[in-house]
Amino acid sequence: MKTSFTGKRDKRGDWRPDEVIQYAPVLAWPPRLMDVLRWLFGYPGFFLPWGIVYMAIPVVTWIWLTPAMDTMRTFQPGWIAYIVIRNLVMVLVIVGAWHLRLYVQKAQGTDFKHTIKWPARDNPNFLFKDQVLENLFYTVASAVPIWSAYEVVTLWAYANNYLPYVSWAEHPIYCLVLMCLIPLIRDLHFYAIHRISHWGPLYKYVHAVHHNNVDVNPFSGLSMHPVEHLLYWSGVLIHWIVPSHPIHALFHMQHAAFTPAQSHSGFTKVVMHDGVEVKTHDFFHYLHHKYFECNYGGDGVFPLDKWFGTFNDGTEASTEAMNKRFFARMQQ
Repeated sequence: MKTSFTGKRDKRGDWRPDEVIQYAPVLAWPPRLMDVLRWLFGYPGFFLPWGIVYMAIPVVTWIWLTPAMDTMRTFQPGWIAYIVIRNLVMVLVIVGAWHLRLYVQKAQGTDFKHTIKWPARDNPNFLFKDQVLENLFYTVASAVPIWSAYEVVTLWAYANNYLPYVSWAEHPIYCLVLMCLIPLIRDLHFYAIHRISHWGPLYKYVHAVHHNNVDVNPFSGLSMHPVEHLLYWSGVLIHWIVPSHPIHALFHMQHAAFTPAQSHSGFTKVVMHDGVEVKTHDFFHYLHHKYFECNYGGDGVFPLDKWFGTFNDGTEASTEAMNKRFFARMQQ
């Protein structure tokens, strides 16, 4: 497939995009209203192309793929198994689509790929000596069951009026604003648990499973130790306190389930049909897997890594500064 890729790789085969990583302009000072509006409603932006897609999935899930509230008032094997199977199928379809196009079909080769390496095979560092098989194992055996457990309990609590409920029909503006805030809330939660996960013992026995993936692929995103999955999906607990609709809770959990495929794609751009190129925002998190000591959060609204001194914008100067900070800490 023809692309606009003209980048040069270093001797190791690594490539970095020409664009310097920047945060959304929402908190920029002095305020830049037009830049904020372009970020919100432009292309690419907050809603387009990815925001609308990820918001639409829980709406479809709630209307057509979720049992009735009356059914979920008691824990019954039937509807619980349905939730687990539904989530498994969704993961395999959505994450599998990324993997199929980029890593099976190799539709764009290594164009816009951060490294020329492909997922490891016959490597004893991975379960079954295969990186993708290890990733699939943790995704299917741990990620989906734990995510589904959070969902089952949350939906059961909504069905029994144990959680503060708000109706879309009665409070459409509130519900829409909350829907838009969920990715921001997730950014804050993810940064917090991610920094905790890099604490010595927790990293060694838990988070190291995820970091076994230095050269990432879409299924690497959910390849985590079960303890980390418990932390990762705990963000949905905010809906146990803040008045919400079940769609909000579904969006929160599904956003956590599906966006890691994008942020671990290993590619800065995905080339669609007719040569249309869509940015993945993958490079920010790819640098974390490559260097470990930077970019713990995301490149959205909150510049948390800038505030806490762990930001790497992808340039050589920023990487050198990161290394200096690391060695200075090691010498203390």
